[in-house]
Amino acid sequence: MPNRTKLIAGNWKMNNDVAAAAKLADELAEALPEVPEGVEVLVCPPTIDITTVHARMQAAPIALGAQNVYWEAKGAYTGESSCDMLKSAGCTYCIIGHSERRGYFHETDEDMNKKAKALVAAGIVPVFCCGEPEEVREAGTYVDFVCNQVKAGLEGLEIKCPKQLVVAYEPIWAIGTGKTATAEDAQEVCGAIRETLKEMFGEELADGIRVLYGGSAKPGNIAELVAKPDVDGALVGGASLKAADFASMVVKAGE
Repeated sequence: MPNRTKLIAGNWKMNNDVAAAAKLADELAEALPEVPEGVEVLVCPPTIDITTVHARMQAAPIALGAQNVYWEAKGAYTGESSCDMLKSAGCTYCIIGHSERRGYFHETDEDMNKKAKALVAAGIVPVFCCGEPEEVREAGTYVDFVCNQVKAGLEGLEIKCPKQLVVAYEPIWAIGTGKTATAEDAQEVCGAIRETLKEMFGEELADGIRVLYGGSAKPGNIAELVAKPDVDGALVGGASLKAADFASMVVKAGE
């Protein structure tokens, strides 16, 4: 199995005003003055907080990402942020395709594809999210559903290095519900995603692309999740808002 660097990524979602973001960033920088070997840490605050968090964590070994991006370089797109804007604020990653963006804001596979291509062209790593709702899980067609999202969202993407892309599997029925896919459930779908990536990008590249699990990941289950051969870390929601919990997950991922 390739020796992929684990990635523990925090998605703060729409939480924390500027003062609260500064406080959490300070707490994280204090809790994680260094990270275990073989682990990378990422936080993705709301757009309004990015520059504040960047300033507070520059000395910490924590990467910075955004939660959304628009694919055009500039123009009359009120409320949006371009890749270059995110880069100038210190972002090296960006979440795209989160189920909340797909569900609440009706973003499509085509939108994800445009965003992924714009990010890679700008030198920002897309954290491409995919995952099934409960009815698809119960119907037993979830593997095909998720792999088709990957194929549609990443079609035609040109990468030369596996570090240019991260995929995050987030079963919608396990986000914020307290329900968690078992480590075996996560491995089943993450393994299928890796096979799809091999079809798209070739075995060598796909073997190095990190595939994360997202969906009620927390200190109590992170070690079991990352022990699976195709689960390379987690996209963490609620637990990323508590510095002690998030730092604990980083430590456990490295054990």
